[in-house]
Amino acid sequence: MLPRLLEIVFPIFAVVCVGYLLGRYRRAELGEANRLNLAVFVPALVFVSLAGKPIDLGQLARLSVAAAVLIGFLGVLAWGASKLLAIDPRTLVPPMMFNNSGNIGLPVAYLTWGESIMPAAVMLFVVQTALQFSVGVRILDPRMRLASLWRVPVVLATVAGIGASASSLPLWPPLVVALRLLGDIAIPLMLLGLGVRLAQTSHQDWLLSGMFAWLRPLIGFGVAWGIALGLRLPAEQASLLMVFGALPPAVMNFLFAERYQQDPERVASIVLIGNLAAILVLPVAIAAVLR
Repeated sequence: MLPRLLEIVFPIFAVVCVGYLLGRYRRAELGEANRLNLAVFVPALVFVSLAGKPIDLGQLARLSVAAAVLIGFLGVLAWGASKLLAIDPRTLVPPMMFNNSGNIGLPVAYLTWGESIMPAAVMLFVVQTALQFSVGVRILDPRMRLASLWRVPVVLATVAGIGASASSLPLWPPLVVALRLLGDIAIPLMLLGLGVRLAQTSHQDWLLSGMFAWLRPLIGFGVAWGIALGLRLPAEQASLLMVFGALPPAVMNFLFAERYQQDPERVASIVLIGNLAAILVLPVAIAAVLR
């Protein structure tokens, strides 16, 4: 499992390193590119990811509730930690709430349990996406009204993707190809921007991020175990939820921090070091649920 996890995580750090070199030696500025990413490329990625996978909302209702409770509970814990450490909660809470359930979580679920677990893994991704682009945005911008979130491109893409999946609506193949081409830009551009920001990060931020890189998955795993036990999830779904709780912060957290100018350098370090620590953390979490 460790070599395969390395294969999943290494490309992420390779692209981040390119961005770091650009930020260090070329002084690259990707602010406008990041805004374009949120408006066009990420919505295309979300829609294609959701519309192309079957989702049974009724069958996975308890797992959806468990994921929402887990994300909310971690947010409360992060808020308390931010107060103790005198850090703006808007900096710390989102990376602790929203994890890398897409480009790491889905491959890890497939490699661990096979194709049969994928509807449940996609549901965790759906819950996380919906909350990040609603509650997560509200945390960063308290002046934003929840009603206005439905005009956010990614929220619209999420709703449309779930609707297309639930209705088994056939999509015109050339349209899918076009959206996939746009969506394929999103993750590399996020990672490049992350690397550029890391070039401006202080060593103090790296030390703080290192602490959370280890505490966050440990706490997330334990909280997920308690929620799975309380909701009496099936054994396989309970194991999946615990691994979900141990995932590192989503790269999207950095993109939002950049968009709302909420301490993006510190968020960048939390995201990168958390994902680096995942190379060691995830095999331990998987071994614990499979024993």
